[in-house]
Amino acid sequence: MKVVTLGVHVLDVLVRPVEAIPEGQGATLVEDIRMTAAGTAGGTALTLAKLGATVYSAGAIGSDPTGDMLVRLLGAAGIDTTHLVRRTDTATSASVLPIRPNGDRPSLHLLGANITYGPDDVPWDAVAEADHLHLGGPELIGVDTATRILSHAKEHGVTTSVDLLAPGVLGGFEQIEAALPYVDHLLPNEDQVLGFTGEQDLVAGAHKLLAAGAGLVAVTRGGDGALLVTPDGTEAVPAFAIDVVDTTGCGDAFSAGFVRGTGLGRTPHASAVLGCAAAALVAQGLGSDHGDFDLAAADTFAREHKRRFPTEAGASAGTS
Repeated sequence: MKVVTLGVHVLDVLVRPVEAIPEGQGATLVEDIRMTAAGTAGGTALTLAKLGATVYSAGAIGSDPTGDMLVRLLGAAGIDTTHLVRRTDTATSASVLPIRPNGDRPSLHLLGANITYGPDDVPWDAVAEADHLHLGGPELIGVDTATRILSHAKEHGVTTSVDLLAPGVLGGFEQIEAALPYVDHLLPNEDQVLGFTGEQDLVAGAHKLLAAGAGLVAVTRGGDGALLVTPDGTEAVPAFAIDVVDTTGCGDAFSAGFVRGTGLGRTPHASAVLGCAAAALVAQGLGSDHGDFDLAAADTFAREHKRRFPTEAGASAGTS
């Protein structure tokens, strides 16, 4: 399966555990500090490569040491980075994530070069030759550019998926509406569904997205797993019960598992189970790249591990 992951690429600097920022110029000791590739395109690329896809990343980064590190980390994961464009006047997007003991991850974020990506940067031939296009963060590059890229993919028989980046409170339907007819699988979190649609009910929001043209909406719901919504009905897919270390990259891992599953011809339900398994494997360590697993290991994990149904207590893998 040949996949182009296009859109948001970020270098994450993660610190764990952080209960509070020291006052003034105070200091505190932590257990771990790591740097990882991340973002709705970059993070998804990492897990797709682990699950056996051939992955090509496309997006905008800076010509700076941060960008050099991001390219190195993606390349080490087996991802082709030749379609990443390097800006000389804009920094690479980056985040500092102080991870709380319970796995929560507040963020200090630099938008950087991601918002500079435009039609002249798109590897149109690579998109047309792919089996699948995953577009992460269409609202950052603008709905017109996103629509053009997705429609190009569909014209060439390429399946498509989209994950959103902006928090729901910053979302608006006009930011994504024109692109939805060209989206086979829309993969937002529940806050984004409500925020971008303006609906108060999650299922109503998902149906608004379907009515505008999306083929399927798979909503990630943190510890509650995922909710699949199609014109034929709604189905909940529980998360897996695990000890959460860090939820960074779980939504991207879910997207990767879902995309890989559909590429293998699995049903939406089975693809969502694979997505939840990938998210659970990532959540047990620090950063979007955590976990030395492949497709077989993810499938084994899904078969053998307890799933967290709504009536059960305990920690579970977040996928939002």
